[in-house]
Amino acid sequence: QVQLVESGGGLVQPGGSLRLSCAASGFTLDYYAIGWFRQAPGKEREGVSCISSSDGHTYYADSVKGRFTISRDNAKNTVYLQMNSLKPEDTAVYYCAAGHRGYYCSDLGVFPVDFGSWGQGTQVTVSS
Repeated sequence: QVQLVESGGGLVQPGGSLRLSCAASGFTLDYYAIGWFRQAPGKEREGVSCISSSDGHTYYADSVKGRFTISRDNAKNTVYLQMNSLKPEDTAVYYCAAGHRGYYCSDLGVFPVDFGSWGQGTQVTVSS
C-alpha cells in the first residue's frame, strides 16, 4: 500500500524553525519527484517546494525562497522540508505528495494536479 506520512509540525514563534519529514512506505521515493504544499483556512492549496528524482533539481515558491530547504534521504525513503525564519503567514497544514511517474519539478511552479499520492498533512502554526 502506497503511503506518505508527514511529521514535524507544531507551534513555533515567529523567527523560529521547524523541520518537516515526509516518510514513504509501499514505494521507493527516489523514483519520484516530491512536492510540499500548504493550505491555510479559506485558501487554495499552494505549492511550496519540489525536488526532482533524476538530478535533485529543486523549486521554491517566492514566498519561501531563502528560508525553506527541501532535501531527500533515499536511504531513509524520506524527504525533508527545513523551514527557517518562520512567519505568521506560513501558518497552514503542510502536505507532501509524490509526482506522477516521470514528473520533473518545474521552475514555473508546482501544482496539485501533477501529483498523485498525498499524505494526511501536518499543522504548522507560527504565532507568538
